[in-house]
Amino acid sequence: MRRDIFQALADPTRRAIIALIALQAMTPNALAENFNTSRQSVSKHLRILTECELVKQQQQGREIYYSLEIEKMKEVDKWMIQFREIWETRFRQLDNVLSTIKKQKK
Repeated sequence: MRRDIFQALADPTRRAIIALIALQAMTPNALAENFNTSRQSVSKHLRILTECELVKQQQQGREIYYSLEIEKMKEVDKWMIQFREIWETRFRQLDNVLSTIKKQKK
C-alpha cells in the first residue's frame, strides 16, 4: 500500500526527521538520538517517508544514510503555493480595509 505524502507529513516526528536530514544525511541511529523514542520507531517513520519518496537511502559501507528528496518537497511546495497566494491576497485585502478604517478615524 502506497502512503499519501500528506499523511506522512502530518506526523510531527516525521516532520522533525525531515528537518534534521534536510541539514545533513543521517543514519537511523543518529536520528534516534534526537528523539525520546526507540530506533525501531524511527526506522518505521523512515520507512513511511521512503515509501512516499520524501527521503532517499544511500548505503555507505555498513551504514544506511537517509537524506531529503528535494524534488519531492518541491512538488509539495508547488501544491501549497496556490493556498499561499489565496491567503496573501486575503491579508492584503485586510490591510487595505484596516488602512481605510484608520484613515476614517483621523
